[in-house]
Amino acid sequence: MAPFATIYTYPNNIRVQRAQAVAKLNGLEIVEDSDFQLANPSDPKWAAILAKFPYGKVPALSTTDGSLNLTEGQAIVRFLADSGSKSEQLLGRTVVDRALIEQWACFAEQELLTNLYPCMLMVHRPDLVPYTPEGYDASAKKFERAVKHVENTLAKGNGKFLVGEEVTVADVMVAGALILASKWLLDAEMKKSAPSVEGYLKGLLEIPELKESFGELVTVQERLRGKAE
Repeated sequence: MAPFATIYTYPNNIRVQRAQAVAKLNGLEIVEDSDFQLANPSDPKWAAILAKFPYGKVPALSTTDGSLNLTEGQAIVRFLADSGSKSEQLLGRTVVDRALIEQWACFAEQELLTNLYPCMLMVHRPDLVPYTPEGYDASAKKFERAVKHVENTLAKGNGKFLVGEEVTVADVMVAGALILASKWLLDAEMKKSAPSVEGYLKGLLEIPELKESFGELVTVQERLRGKAE
């Protein structure tokens, strides 16, 4: 059987890992294609991608049947969740659950990743985001506030899933951000105020489809910081 779709991306893209996790849970095969030079107009393959996706943004998904070309990581995850046999589980079995799952998907993007990326870039790509202690600490503080919200939700619920009694898009979206943060920012000090989060992530990674997509949980004892010039 032909793959369901192809995703164009750079390697190790957390937004693609989340999409792959949802696709695998739903029994869909997604091919990843990173064999192109992003934003290089002289690369013929990039030119072909731009013909489909004129905004020039990745990840970008094309269905094999040609019916859809789609960008934006959150939209791609939702489309894949809604395209297989487990759509009701992944997106919610009730109106209330569907609303809560969508809320967490937005939260993962707007509160977790939005505040994580500046810290990462200050360390990994200071040419793009110059490191300053004040800027780093401001983003880290906002990220920690978001992590505490996840912790409080887990403490009030079953501790295993954010919505209901089974894995949903809410967990995939939030876990993806936290798994990435565990390599950079979510350190032992921050986890003192969110003691359930690491166990939550380890529990999710016992699900084979998530483990295959995200890999092992890598943690840091002390958050990585940049160097002030």
